[in-house]
Amino acid sequence: MPLNGRVLAAMAPPHAHLLKDAIGPQHKLGALIASAAALATGALLGVAWSAGFGRVWRTLVYPHWIWFPVAIGCEALAYLGYTLAYRETVRAEGGAELRTPSAVALVTTGFGVFLQGGGFALDREALKRAGLRESDARARVLGLGALEYSVLGPVAAVAAAIVLIRDGQVGLGVTLPWIIGLPVGAAIALTALRHRRALEGRSGWRAGLAHALAAVDLVLRMLRAPRSYGLAFLGIGLYWAGDVFCLWATLHAFFAHPPPLAELLLGYATGYAITRRALPLGGAGVVEALLPFALGWVGIALPQALLAVAAYRIINLWLPMIPALAAIPALAQLEAQPASR
Repeated sequence: MPLNGRVLAAMAPPHAHLLKDAIGPQHKLGALIASAAALATGALLGVAWSAGFGRVWRTLVYPHWIWFPVAIGCEALAYLGYTLAYRETVRAEGGAELRTPSAVALVTTGFGVFLQGGGFALDREALKRAGLRESDARARVLGLGALEYSVLGPVAAVAAAIVLIRDGQVGLGVTLPWIIGLPVGAAIALTALRHRRALEGRSGWRAGLAHALAAVDLVLRMLRAPRSYGLAFLGIGLYWAGDVFCLWATLHAFFAHPPPLAELLLGYATGYAITRRALPLGGAGVVEALLPFALGWVGIALPQALLAVAAYRIINLWLPMIPALAAIPALAQLEAQPASR
């Protein structure tokens, strides 16, 4: 049933906007940005102290500048891929149809530093504006996260197996969680799906588990219909590939010989144990603290890893703030834009 602007406006409380409900008052944007910058800077300084400020400085003064445009191009591809996956996941199984500009605005803003509750909080509010029930909106938001790891998880597990067989220098604590933990976790999730009905209508942790299982079920139904939803998996694959190769390019800028692809994928996936879209403030401070050490575990010297991650975060977090800031007024009016169920 088409939902025109009047219907969407009537569904929302008076003066309720995505900007106000999910992001907060506009005057707080500056405080959120400053907080994210402080967290990121503090984390990087802490890692630099661990690596040695002198070693970091000697690496910093001789970058290979040509690799930075390559990294920016890779990240642009990543954002395009995520936008495609976002639209396809939202419309799955009779969901909502979002216009491309709206999807782009939600993706860029959801990855930004404006959201105390993470980008998924914005997504949930937006989908409710598009006419979805609370449970359906939550299932698609969590399904987006499940879709991310349905692609990254198996790739990381294969990479871990390759690294374990080829290179005994990488610790078992990095490889075995992917090789063993991922299949075991998938088996537990598939088994729990059989008992999903028993969790419906419950509260507390059972309700949270029911929402998570609904998300897994949504992704499985999408996987069984590749003709209808194959673009979602293609899009999320482009997102991961673009983001990984953005990091690969920044490593080239500060490191003469980046590690083999399997080691890079393993370090990247380990550093992203939690999707940054689910983290407050775009993961500012968390990614900067974890990812350099994760890369160090797979053989990259910490000074080079630190500088590569710093450049990578400028490109994948701070540069997209320009279109994200431009998109905020559009988000405030999203409930007045035509959408369809």
